[in-house]
Amino acid sequence: MGDPLERLGSDAAAGLESTMKEELCMEIDPPFRENIATAEDWRKALNKVVPAVVVLRTTAARAFDTEAAGASYATGFVVDKRRGIILTNRHVVKPGPVVAEAMFVNREEIPVHPIYRDPVHDFGFFRYDPDAIQFLSYEEIPLAPEAACVGLEIRVVGNDSGEKVSILAGTLARLDRDAPHYKKDGYNDFNTFYLQAASGTKGGSSGSPVIDWQGRAVALNAGSKSSTASAFFLPLERVVRALKLLQKGRDAVVNRWGAITIPRGTLQVTFVHKGFDETRRLGLQSETQQMVRHASPPGETGMLVVDSVVPGGPAHKHLEPGDILIRINGEFLKMEILLDDRVDQKIDLQIERGGTSLNVELIVQDLHSITPDYFLEVSGAVIHPLSYQQARNFRFHCGVVYVTEPGYMLFRAGVPRHAIIKKFAGEEISRLDDLIAVLSKLSRGARVPLEYISYMDRHRRKSVLVTVDRHEWYAPPQIYKRDDSTGLWTAKPALPPQSPLLASNYSFAPPTVLSGGTCESSPTPMERIHHGNNQDLTDGVTYMDTNYESDVGSKRRKVEEESSSDGTVIADSSLHEPTEENSRPTANANLIDYKGSPAAAANASLAERVIEPTLVMLEVHVPPSCMIDGVHSQHFFGTGVIVYHSQSMGLVAVDKNTVAISVSDVMLSFAAFPVEIPGEVVFLHPVHNFALVAYDPSGLGAVGASAVRAAQLLPEPGLCRGDAVYLVGLSRSLQATSRKSVVTNPCAALNIGSADCPRYRATNMEVIELDTDFGSTFSGVLTDEQGRVQAIWGSFSTQLKYGGSASEDHQFVRGIPVYAISQVLEKISCGTDGPALLINGIKRSMPLVRILEVELYPTLLSKARSFGLSDDWVQALVKKDPTRRQVLRVKGCLAGSKAENLLEQGDMVLAIDKEPITCFRDIEDACQALDKHGGVDELTMTIFRQGREMELVVGTDVRAGNGTARVINWCGSIVQDPHPAVRALGFLPEEGHGVYVARWCHGSPAHRYGLYALQWIVEINGNPTPDLDHFVNVTKELEHGEFVRVRTVHLNGKPRVLTLKQDLHYWPMWELRFDPDTAIWRRRTIKELDSLQYLRIF
Repeated sequence: MGDPLERLGSDAAAGLESTMKEELCMEIDPPFRENIATAEDWRKALNKVVPAVVVLRTTAARAFDTEAAGASYATGFVVDKRRGIILTNRHVVKPGPVVAEAMFVNREEIPVHPIYRDPVHDFGFFRYDPDAIQFLSYEEIPLAPEAACVGLEIRVVGNDSGEKVSILAGTLARLDRDAPHYKKDGYNDFNTFYLQAASGTKGGSSGSPVIDWQGRAVALNAGSKSSTASAFFLPLERVVRALKLLQKGRDAVVNRWGAITIPRGTLQVTFVHKGFDETRRLGLQSETQQMVRHASPPGETGMLVVDSVVPGGPAHKHLEPGDILIRINGEFLKMEILLDDRVDQKIDLQIERGGTSLNVELIVQDLHSITPDYFLEVSGAVIHPLSYQQARNFRFHCGVVYVTEPGYMLFRAGVPRHAIIKKFAGEEISRLDDLIAVLSKLSRGARVPLEYISYMDRHRRKSVLVTVDRHEWYAPPQIYKRDDSTGLWTAKPALPPQSPLLASNYSFAPPTVLSGGTCESSPTPMERIHHGNNQDLTDGVTYMDTNYESDVGSKRRKVEEESSSDGTVIADSSLHEPTEENSRPTANANLIDYKGSPAAAANASLAERVIEPTLVMLEVHVPPSCMIDGVHSQHFFGTGVIVYHSQSMGLVAVDKNTVAISVSDVMLSFAAFPVEIPGEVVFLHPVHNFALVAYDPSGLGAVGASAVRAAQLLPEPGLCRGDAVYLVGLSRSLQATSRKSVVTNPCAALNIGSADCPRYRATNMEVIELDTDFGSTFSGVLTDEQGRVQAIWGSFSTQLKYGGSASEDHQFVRGIPVYAISQVLEKISCGTDGPALLINGIKRSMPLVRILEVELYPTLLSKARSFGLSDDWVQALVKKDPTRRQVLRVKGCLAGSKAENLLEQGDMVLAIDKEPITCFRDIEDACQALDKHGGVDELTMTIFRQGREMELVVGTDVRAGNGTARVINWCGSIVQDPHPAVRALGFLPEEGHGVYVARWCHGSPAHRYGLYALQWIVEINGNPTPDLDHFVNVTKELEHGEFVRVRTVHLNGKPRVLTLKQDLHYWPMWELRFDPDTAIWRRRTIKELDSLQYLRIF
């Protein structure tokens, strides 16, 4: 295992004399011949051993029990050639789903399947087909546990530090070392001695044979301590027993492996070996010590003492820490033989507790009965009964419901790894079946309370609110069960077919608060279970489903913009909506008198009082399975402002560092009214740093709808240097905060470099800077004295590099003028022919944005003159904009854009249609003018290139505001079309645009074979994959277990070819696509391994 966290154990055998050990080992196996072994002897032994040692490439497909999902290398060796059995460590075989291959010394590779992993000790077995090895002559390595003795020269043969074959020499120094302790919340061996030598093994050598000069395995390499170069070896006595039972079980079945049971007994007690002096201090009577010394083998130095007892086990309330075991003395091996032979039978123990002799009768428990062999997978979470290993670590009862991996749904609620679920939806949870029964009653979007405890804070229950996924981010809940005859874990649906969670048709309604603190929706085809009173939760991530009617899908609603004489845009103006929705909600006297908002504070400024009812705190979660477009986190917070609010729809504007992608769950908390409702991302501006999030006003209730209103936007006139503004924002506690400030620079051009993993970055934007630093996290709006919004004080993301290649994510805040938001609202109001999107049950046309896909940056005219720009153009640009005194230059074109092969880096943009261009907005206005003319999509641009003035006709591109709407998961790699941040690098593969690998999943074939992110897949088995449709057509023809040749091109342009083995059993191919007709992200399985294919394979 080689974990650097390994800690030395207690003072076991601290007083052993080396001479005594020599006498003991001479009785076992005289070491005289070993001491005179020659180099030729070792050469012959190694020639026999090395061919039987294999490199194991293992992939844990799911986190389970003590092991996380992931891929790793280790070592094993053949112990039965005829039957095809390989011995290695338990932490290599894994307690959960594993896919593994063995590579022999001649590089022949074969699949191997687990047949046994010991519940306690660090050994396990793989099986393979002996007939699959065609070109190598090898022999099995015999096991000789009796040959181990102090002073024995050994060789550790294995895959050390990733090397295929490594041979390390050493000498056995101890046979009675305490079992190594690797970590407090993971796998640890116990109730056994270990062997120790200073061989200095490292990662990858787990499972290596420890051989003597005769080529016999005397121990199994398990772990090491890097600080002292010490290696720890597992004795082989119990390994030999298990191997014999496996061989017997295999011979009992013809032509195939069956499920073989190896009896293992336990008292759920951890014993440690302590010296006689220590046991005497613990209360051991002198007479007892003399009796034990007389009855023990020569050289015995101590006795077994109870270290810990697992609650609820056979020994609970019968044995206590410090109890000294009298009746069974000496090595742990003798006790294990007794326990394994008496499973489900009674056993009598004689102990001494504080000098008092006691007799205890216990029932030996079946160790396999408290070792889980199934788990529930729901929303990416892995949940199963608590194993004996973790029950011992955490001191909980075996079998309680344990969270190995929280996944997405539980992570949103704040449930950590290693949590024990105690209550769910008001029902006590003691077994996994209880949890499944509750899940079967829930519908998508339901909110239910959950109580859990953790080993870090075991005496207090924590309460959170869990929101069932409304979108189909993950497959329906499944139960995985271990099949020992095949070595695979087979999946089956966890919920009955009639479960509301499996319903494909959604009908959402706003929740109604009922008496008794229970929330449920108004009558719908699906049952909802909510909890309405738990507002003070650790992580307020809750959902309320929005409402829509199926018969209004063809209706369209338009936003009508009202402009006052001073150019103010009133964003909450009336809409062209269905007649029955035109009237605004009326509030009765009680609603008008609502005083819940703190905006009435006497010392608040007018701007704060006006703007506070429009502010919203957004909390955004991104599912790990859908982290696309380079999004750099799963959890975001930020302040937004309501820019539209009516009876049927509300719109919130927020920066794109808070709402980065549309594949996310958004929760809105309003400053004006204490309520939290879900929102849906409906628009992501392709250039500007803002997004629009829609919400259903009916979710606010009558009181909330009357308290919330939209802000009044003031796009014109723009802010100027020296203007006084009010910065108003929200704290995390939803308290409004405002401060007066002064504009120092109203047109600061941004220059944000590309991140290591390309993601959205603001380009071609001018932002507003203030004279006061308000920190890097506080966001809100900039208003005038009357509370009219002139800019969003939004967050921007960047990366700072600190020497070498190290970089760190950083964010800063600046003012974003609202003119772009006003333009989008205007397009919504005009009902342009954009893509239709269902929002709160009504289909609406969302705007398209015409842009010039070119990244520009400003250069001072003084610098431009040095490049040869004529005085006439300098004067014309100064006349057009005497403030900026700049010219725009081309930094690069987006790959695949219409401007890509026309404009070049360094070009100066002088004019469009003979009109001088001095800022980014001039280009935006020119693009929008094309839409008004109709049928024209090209700009006539005057540019200055290398001392020459020229005119070019450059095409523009039209982009929607829905972001990436399609994602494919193939072999654990998350694949999408190249997003704008990738195309902004100016490069796409020559073989076609290809499909872009955005992420990869731990424990997947992509992880195992190195199909990592930041590269394009351009070919599969020689077939081009220029886009997602071609990619799907090619990959859906591939079969389970088939090796695939994948050609990729990295972002740096470097091509690569790799092979990958498709695994449809644990990693079926699926697609996630946004459905605008239902406003739901839907998951579709493209190809999976069905039951008939599974039976044919095995």
